[in-house]
Amino acid sequence: MQRTGVRKLAAAAAVSALTLAGLAACGDDSGGDSSSGSSDLTKVTLQLQWVTQAQFAGYIEALAQGYYEDQGLDVDIVPAGTDTVPQLTVDDGGSADYAIAWTPKALQSREQGANITNIGQVFQRSGTLQISFKDSGINSVADLKGKNVGSWGFGNEFELYAGMTKAGLDPAKDVKVVQQAFDMNGFLNGDIDAAQAMIYNEYAQVLEATNPDTGDLYTPDDLNVINWNDEGTAMLQDAIWANTTKLQDPDYQKTTVAFLTASYQGWIACAQDPEQCRDDVVAAGSELGASHQLWQMNEVNQLIWPSPDGIGMMDPDAWKQTVQVALTTQNGDGDTVITKDPDADAYTTDYTEQALENLKGMGLDTTGADYQPIDVTLEEGGK
Repeated sequence: MQRTGVRKLAAAAAVSALTLAGLAACGDDSGGDSSSGSSDLTKVTLQLQWVTQAQFAGYIEALAQGYYEDQGLDVDIVPAGTDTVPQLTVDDGGSADYAIAWTPKALQSREQGANITNIGQVFQRSGTLQISFKDSGINSVADLKGKNVGSWGFGNEFELYAGMTKAGLDPAKDVKVVQQAFDMNGFLNGDIDAAQAMIYNEYAQVLEATNPDTGDLYTPDDLNVINWNDEGTAMLQDAIWANTTKLQDPDYQKTTVAFLTASYQGWIACAQDPEQCRDDVVAAGSELGASHQLWQMNEVNQLIWPSPDGIGMMDPDAWKQTVQVALTTQNGDGDTVITKDPDADAYTTDYTEQALENLKGMGLDTTGADYQPIDVTLEEGGK
């Protein structure tokens, strides 16, 4: 999920692990043209929106396999620290050249003055679910009426509120919205009837837990799932953001195309060999277990592939839906994500289109038309 409450120690450990594994370049974040003795490489800093995990496997793989270096780049990948707002790190005076952030949250920052543009919409689908146990009787959004409904808040709640409103529920009266911690304990303990879960993370955490009635791990058959993609209230999530003004600089434009080319090549590699990407994520310092990371890799792939117009291209219908939900849906405080339509500079496909041409020239599949997910067996605790 996108959140800012990560311990500084965990972030620092992740950065150290990236460096020790040889996956991160040394040097400062000044954005200069050289570091680590590689005078012919352009130094680039990528800010993640969370800690090292398979949610960001494509970038880690591009670094591990030398795709960035092939494009003339020396890339430093920085996991999120406590209270990091990733999209603001590419704003004027920020510490990063590119950042990964959820689209609606970045649009909110942009409306508030952040000088940022979406240059690559990597996730084509939302990964947010609302899950419940079978015996809860929650088979649809309308069945949330009268239930304890978990929400992380912090901007993660708008798909849920839009879904409830669309189903004819008044979120302020018809349900009890419960502040959900960033784990699944409240759900597993029965305090929450329907909990928020990212399909690549918290959903797996439940499947890695032991069902006390059987002594075995929970299975998908034990759960009901509300998927906001099916309900028509999904919002676009992980995207690559850049500085709007710097995009007018020909050198930055060239670097941007090179960065996108290598990053998308990393994601293509992860579609073809998810086990290798899992291994490289673990080597990069992930604190999550190998089976959990393979599950995450497999589910993240399904949020990206297929990409009918090419990886990173904006789906106009998904953009329109995201903006509509962001404009019209009120959370429990009566707030909306944004108050007006984003302007024309909110996203551009110019650099992704050039990157896709580069990848096609390499003979690579940029759409994933034949992509097939793999079967993943989760171990207890995600080991």
